[in-house]
Amino acid sequence: MIQYDYLIVGSGLFGATFAHEATRHGKKCLVIDKRPQLGGNVYCENVEGINVHKYGAHIFHTNNKEVWDYVNTIVPFNRYTNSPVANYHGKLYNLPFNMNTFYQMWGVTTPDQAVAKIEEQKAEAVAKMKAEGIYEPRNLEEQGLCLVGKDIFEKLIKEYTEKQWGRKCSELPAFIIKRLPVRLVFDNNYFNDAYQGIPIGGYNKLVEGLLEGVECKIDTDFFKSEYRDWRKYAKKLVYTGPIDEYFDYCSGKLDWRTVSFKTKVLDKPNYQGNAVVNYTSHDEPYTRVIEHKHFEMFGQAVYDCPKTVISEEYSTEYKEGMEPFYAVNDERNNALAEEYCQLAEKEDGVLFGGRLAEYKYYDMAPIIEKVLKLQNI
Repeated sequence: MIQYDYLIVGSGLFGATFAHEATRHGKKCLVIDKRPQLGGNVYCENVEGINVHKYGAHIFHTNNKEVWDYVNTIVPFNRYTNSPVANYHGKLYNLPFNMNTFYQMWGVTTPDQAVAKIEEQKAEAVAKMKAEGIYEPRNLEEQGLCLVGKDIFEKLIKEYTEKQWGRKCSELPAFIIKRLPVRLVFDNNYFNDAYQGIPIGGYNKLVEGLLEGVECKIDTDFFKSEYRDWRKYAKKLVYTGPIDEYFDYCSGKLDWRTVSFKTKVLDKPNYQGNAVVNYTSHDEPYTRVIEHKHFEMFGQAVYDCPKTVISEEYSTEYKEGMEPFYAVNDERNNALAEEYCQLAEKEDGVLFGGRLAEYKYYDMAPIIEKVLKLQNI
């Protein structure tokens, strides 16, 4: 017997926002999630009074005032500004690349001096390629050197990228970095967006607000439950899981990169003085260390909470049973994803949405914006 207008597979931001909007329009929804909690990758775990981003750091940022106002009607957001720091062999550099970075790198103090240094190193890279009869970058290494020169590339990009992808930069395609933003101002704010912050009380507050009044079932795997035969229960299906799994891998499996975390509670109030520190050399096997309290605690509040929680983040090849995080957008996978997208378009009554179902990297705000733009929910 059909009980629901929508069966929604996955309670991440796409599924939760869709459920919220559908419910608001008088539709009856059931949200199922195979994990033991709701919220997808934005789920937070409270440890020692600190909201720990269980599936990696999530920082909400957008230029879209409608989206910003929308999430703030669910839960107010704080004023967190993302200003990561890079650690290369124990030396610290501000990110993104800006005048602070260039001063730390070369001691330059004016934009003209910084531009001269970057252009000099870019010219060296281009001249070296031309001497070898190469006129277009063939790989990520050559592309990076041509964009920012040797010092920035080798200290802040090369080894970090190799850890992320598990391959040498000389083996990665050039298109991965089409451009590298260089800011000629003293500004460590990573994002250019007008609005940025973290939900006060953590992302669970946002998800709980979106799913208020919506029937939800956790520990329920769509493919191993009665809901696989979803037409018995709902008029339509909203699917946010991996697109290849939905089609039983009929054209082959898509590749993913995944991330693992080693999380530790430390008996001190402040470990690294920043939420995000990237480790850009191969000296450390992890790509970055997240100190979670700095997302929501500022000033004296950092010290009023006597302990801290850190997560070392490791980028690894995806294996069966792991959580898929990032699409591998090379030619093979993009072609295969397109095949699945064409199959998806022919599925009657099914909406595919989100990073796993679309095989795309998404920030959080564009996911919410995408749902808000849907017609006839």
